[in-house]
Amino acid sequence: MRPAVACGVAVARVAATMAAMRLATFNILHGRSPEDGRVDLARFAAAVRELDADVLALQEVDRDQPRSGGADLTAVAAGAMGAPEHRFVAALAGTPGATWSAATGEEQPGSATYGVALLSRHPVRSWQRLPLPALPTPVPLRVPSRTTPIIVRDEPRVAVAAVVATPHGDVTVAATHLSFVPGWNAVQLRWLLRKLGRRADPLVLLGDLNMGPAQAQRLTGMRPLAAGLTFPADAPARQLDHILVRGAVPPAVRDAVHCLPLSDHRALSVDLEAVSP
Repeated sequence: MRPAVACGVAVARVAATMAAMRLATFNILHGRSPEDGRVDLARFAAAVRELDADVLALQEVDRDQPRSGGADLTAVAAGAMGAPEHRFVAALAGTPGATWSAATGEEQPGSATYGVALLSRHPVRSWQRLPLPALPTPVPLRVPSRTTPIIVRDEPRVAVAAVVATPHGDVTVAATHLSFVPGWNAVQLRWLLRKLGRRADPLVLLGDLNMGPAQAQRLTGMRPLAAGLTFPADAPARQLDHILVRGAVPPAVRDAVHCLPLSDHRALSVDLEAVSP
C-alpha cells in the first residue's frame, strides 16, 4: 500500500458514509515549529484536528513546562480532537536538556514534566504506565557531524498502554518513544512486548521507535499498518515512527504521512476498514 502524503490538507476518510477508524502517531517536538521556534497552542490544536485520529499517540509531550507556556499539551490535543479518554504519562520531571530526574508517576499538576500521551475517542477499559529500562551509564555515540564519538546520557523512557473498546472489539494500544541509542532501543522494545504479553492481543504499537521498519518488524514480529518516510520533517529520509499490529484487526484501507506546521517529524496515520452495519 502506497501512503498518501498530506501537506496542509486533511486526508479524507475512505468513504463519507463509512466510519473507518483512524490510528495515528506524532512526535510533536513539544508543539514547537522549527521554522519560527515557537510553541503556538492554536497551531498545535489545528494540527491535531487535521489529523482527525480516533486513537492518537503523541511523543515529546510537555505538561507545565515554561517553554510551552505552562500548557498541558495532552489536554489541548484532547479538546482539539474530541477525545474524552486521554492519558499523559511522564518520562521525566524537570526540564529536558537541563535539570531533570526520572518521573515516578506521582508528579502533581503544576510540576514541569515531559513524556508521552495516548488519546482515544473510544472508551478505555484500563490504563497501564510502563517505565522502560534506563540506560545505566552514559555511552559513546557517533553522529554524522563529528569525526569522533560524543558521550550521551539518555533520558528516561516510558510507555502507556490502554485497552480500548473500539467498534472492532477490545484492542490493546501501546504508545511509546524509545531511546535514540542504537541497541538500547531494541532492549526497551523487547522488554515492552514481554511486559504486555500475548494476552494483550490484538495489540497495536504506536510511536517513535528510533529505528527503521526492517528492525522494528524483526524485533517485534509484528506487521506494519502504515509506512512512509517521517524524519526529518522538511526532507524525510527515514521512517522512525511506526504503527504495528499483532493479532486480528480489520484490514488497513489507507495510510498517510502528514507534514504539519510543527515538529521535526511528520505524523503517520492509517484508516482501518469500517465495521459493517
